Amino acid sequence: MRGREEEQGAMLLSITPEELVPRDHPIRRIRAITDRVLKEMSPVLGTMYSGLGRPSVAPERLLKASILMALYSIRSERQFCERLQYDLLFKWFLNMNIATPAFDHASFSKNRERLIQHQVAEQFFAAVVDEATKAKLTSDDHFTVDGTLLQAWASLKSVKPRDDDQSPPAGGKNADVDFHGQRRTNETHVSKTDPEARIARKGRGQEARLCFGGHVLMENRNGLVLDVLVTQASGTAERDATLVMLDRRKGPRKRVTLGADKGYDTRAFIEELRQREVTPHVAQHTTRRRSAIDGRTTQHEGYRLSQRVRKRVEEIFGWMKTVGGGRKLRYIGTRKNQLWATLTAATYNLVRMANLSAAPA
Repeated sequence: MRGREEEQGAMLLSITPEELVPRDHPIRRIRAITDRVLKEMSPVLGTMYSGLGRPSVAPERLLKASILMALYSIRSERQFCERLQYDLLFKWFLNMNIATPAFDHASFSKNRERLIQHQVAEQFFAAVVDEATKAKLTSDDHFTVDGTLLQAWASLKSVKPRDDDQSPPAGGKNADVDFHGQRRTNETHVSKTDPEARIARKGRGQEARLCFGGHVLMENRNGLVLDVLVTQASGTAERDATLVMLDRRKGPRKRVTLGADKGYDTRAFIEELRQREVTPHVAQHTTRRRSAIDGRTTQHEGYRLSQRVRKRVEEIFGWMKTVGGGRKLRYIGTRKNQLWATLTAATYNLVRMANLSAAPA
């Protein structure tokens, strides 16, 4: 017998989102870890707000919303808030009732500067890494570092000479720009849309784009992210960022190994690693040059193991660019994109930890 489409009417429900989310859903393990981390961070989050005035959107919900945006490849805060209005799984993850209306997308932009100022994303990321360390999921001896180019939210049409104070050409938002025959470099030109972005190319023969540099420090046991850094793109950004991440690494100061590709094979960088008691398991760069890594390092089995394991760092960049929505950045400036990268890397760790955990939520 054919069913009929009856008109939907309002009714009183005695059901919660908790009852609708399957008990074996993977996101339950992610939420369990997230709730533990946010509970520990509650005193820090309390210092961000005044005791007077109208209550704001809970910062815990803003952080959880950022996790959902990375998990479900949601391209904007406006789209997330639209989906939050009808997606019961989203409401369950944010501890909201079915009838609770979604908050406005402007809550993100109004609170983003507060999150940056109080370094909330960095503390959340560190707390997630601490959870992984307590569960013995991380290594404190063997690490891998790598970098990539992240396309900025700016077009090459926005690149102008630094001393150009002329008004923009007529033609609307997408005016024709003829820059053929001009030599444009980062020293002489700058993007008017994102002045912090830099002209860069991935390799010879490839097109130049406005980019930032993204850098990751990975531990080699389970491929978890220990640090993430967004910088301006330059020829030395990868090596400079590596030294910064190594210097702020937590844990006992002892001799460790660091795997990397041949782009890190320079004598100055290798010397910096040795001064920090870091054994450089860097791939040898022998094309028309002499490598700074000699047989004293390459003869060991640990070097060959590091070279095999280091390729897993590409999984991190692949996830952050595809699932996490970082193929083209959605924010302007280094600070805001650093906030995105930190929360996205924390989400990647949560996914890995949930998959590695055998115990149900």
